[in-house]
Amino acid sequence: MKNRSLIECSADRLPISLGKLRPDVGHRCRYTPAIMSRDHWKFTGTPFDGGLEPATFHAGGPQEEALARMEWLLEERQRFAMVTAAEGCGKSHLAAIAVRRLGGLGAETALLSLRGLAAGDWIELLLERLPLDPLSRAEPLRPWQKLENRLRENTLMERPTVLVFDDIDEAPADAIDGIARLVGAAEPRFARTVVVATATPDGLSRVPASIRQRASLRIELAAWSEDDVAGFLEQAIARVGGDPEIFPAEAAATLARFAGGVPRTVSHLAQLALAAAAGDGLDRVDAATVERAWRELSMAAAGESREAVLQDDDMTPSGVDRESSQPRVRVVRRLWG
Repeated sequence: MKNRSLIECSADRLPISLGKLRPDVGHRCRYTPAIMSRDHWKFTGTPFDGGLEPATFHAGGPQEEALARMEWLLEERQRFAMVTAAEGCGKSHLAAIAVRRLGGLGAETALLSLRGLAAGDWIELLLERLPLDPLSRAEPLRPWQKLENRLRENTLMERPTVLVFDDIDEAPADAIDGIARLVGAAEPRFARTVVVATATPDGLSRVPASIRQRASLRIELAAWSEDDVAGFLEQAIARVGGDPEIFPAEAAATLARFAGGVPRTVSHLAQLALAAAAGDGLDRVDAATVERAWRELSMAAAGESREAVLQDDDMTPSGVDRESSQPRVRVVRRLWG
């Protein structure tokens, strides 16, 4: 089966605008939108790759507010905070940055995603993320005892420990029990321990009330404003050596409106709009191109929803595999059609 992320086409079916960008394309091409954007805009990398590296983080208003509240949590020796954000609003990226930010303030930090973990795995994975010395790791103790020993050691050294648990609403039951003990225990060994957990609003009901009610702070990560989106676009493009003005104010505002300020959607739509503008040979992304890209993105999402409904019917009546008989180059090719 062909790789769906690639545009595979014969020379006579190559979109005209794409052909202008690559006059050296042979009879067959394997050319992704990201590569095309880099070639056209002279980027040194991909500005909207969706990675969680610190360099790709944009501290919009909601992110700055959330980080400031976590710093307060640490300074005031509060035990627990809950961060809630809708899917795509960047809570995992925020969690990764919070670990770095709070670590820079002198805390020993560890980040653990609880999504998809099997029962019994969480505490061993957490210990791997803490800087235990070889002797401590080799001690014939239960994992929980090793964790308590480390927390006690940090407390005696007046060093806070910050444990960030991403996707607590997806955690196995034993992890929930362990986190409940971390946030609720009154023993002195936990005196300098700070716990931050993230969840989606829809998933909060899966987090026991005994944990939710312990939160000193409830941090809600909102969507970006138009100014936040414009700042993100400029930062992302400048990071890869591009002209920050590729998205003029009107195009940035249009993109923010269609994406609803959701960072993940902003990135997807921006990448698609760059590819579309490159295919048209433009030197800027205009509002009309953003709108056209949004329509294609919406059509692709609707198509995937229909496929999910029909996923049990994987073969055509003739017994031919549907995907191999109908190669799907949905979004990118239609942009130039």
